[in-house]
Amino acid sequence: MELEGRVAVVTGGTRGVGAGIARCFLAAGAQVVVCARRPPRTPARAADRQADFRPVDLRSADAVRDFFAEVVDRYGRLDVLVNNAGGTPYRLLGEAGAQRHARVVELNLLAPLTASLAAYEHLRAARGSVVMIGSVSGTRPSPGTAAYGAAKAGLENLARSMAVEWAPEVRVNTLMPGIVRTELSPLHYGDEAGLAAVARTIPAGRPAEPSDIGGAAVFLASPAAAYISGASLLVHGGGERPAFLAAATVNQPEESRDGYR
Repeated sequence: MELEGRVAVVTGGTRGVGAGIARCFLAAGAQVVVCARRPPRTPARAADRQADFRPVDLRSADAVRDFFAEVVDRYGRLDVLVNNAGGTPYRLLGEAGAQRHARVVELNLLAPLTASLAAYEHLRAARGSVVMIGSVSGTRPSPGTAAYGAAKAGLENLARSMAVEWAPEVRVNTLMPGIVRTELSPLHYGDEAGLAAVARTIPAGRPAEPSDIGGAAVFLASPAAAYISGASLLVHGGGERPAFLAAATVNQPEESRDGYR
């Protein structure tokens, strides 16, 4: 999965999952450019190299086009676009108006579309690829993050359609992470005890690390995945323990009652 000589852009690559993805691409030999509205506190580094940062507002189509033109002007090519920028606060549907929920859809669905369209001709010239960072929230109920889940469902469908329209020059795939440990985890799961309790519901026994998502992204962008396009790859440690198992009254082994071990 060597990416020596390749150029990759990671949107939202300044922290959390995005920074982990950037480090994995650097370790694989790629030149990496990360973009966000604000610079990182600590630039992503690996293999004695550092990701380049460029500020950009992904909501502005003109700014995004200028950004990709600048990347290609500096590095001479664009091989990979990782649409990672996204996220949402916890907010029940009835606690906000449609306009506020629409902002979540704009960030998680429209921004990746804007970036992909701006990058298309450059990726086509390099016979490159797009990796969408989706979520398991796009395939299951997401109370408190419903607009986010709806946007991620749309993102997966967008990627599948893109893969057909842009073939064979550009491959497009989606990564669908589950729970990932980042600096923002306390906002969703509480303290370490809360995160540990959540981890016990995951068959793998732990949340993902950003490097787990980054490694999968490198794979999808690499020659090892040359025949993979229009695919969705779950990176969730085996999923979630079904709730009905805890509610069942039949005799179960102790390890089954407590969780996967």
